Amino acid sequence: MKQFILGGARSGKSTLAETLAIKSNKKVIYIATGQALDAEMQTRIQQHQTQRSTDWQTIEEPIALGKVVATFNDVQYCVLVDCLTLWITNCLLSEDKYCWAAQKKALLEELKIFKGDLILVSNEVGQGVVPLGEINRQFVDETGWLHQCLAQVCEKVILVVAGLPQILKD
Repeated sequence: MKQFILGGARSGKSTLAETLAIKSNKKVIYIATGQALDAEMQTRIQQHQTQRSTDWQTIEEPIALGKVVATFNDVQYCVLVDCLTLWITNCLLSEDKYCWAAQKKALLEELKIFKGDLILVSNEVGQGVVPLGEINRQFVDETGWLHQCLAQVCEKVILVVAGLPQILKD
C-alpha cells in the first residue's frame, strides 16, 4: 500500500508514519532526505535518529529518491520517506537546472510499479500567504503540484493536524 502523509511543522506526521511502518510488520527502510548543512539541522536530524527503531535500515539520500525507492521495490519492504519538502528543496537548489524535473519524473514513474509498502511524508505548505521571492513561490508551486500527483497515486492520504490524523483518502 502506498500512503501519503501531509501536515504542518511539528504536526505529528513523522510519528504517525513511523507508527504505520512498525505496524506493517515488514523490513523498514527509512529514506531521509535532509542534509545537515548547519547546526540547527544537525540537531533536528539527531532528534529524528533517536526516535527511529535501531532495526530499521536508514539511507540518507537528498536527491536521487526515485532511484533509491526502486532499490527496495519488493513486497518484503516498507519504505518510509521523510520528507519530501526537504527533497524538493534539495533538487530546486541543485546546480543542475533540470534536477527537479528529472527527479520528480523518476519518483512518479517508480511509484507506478512499486510493489512494497510505501509511506511518503511531506509538509503542507500551500495554506499560507503567497511567499515573497521567486524561488520561494516556485517551491510552494512545485510542492503543491507534487502533492496533487501523489494524492492520485497513493491509496491512502492522511492530513495530520495537532497530532490527529484526518483521513482524506482511503
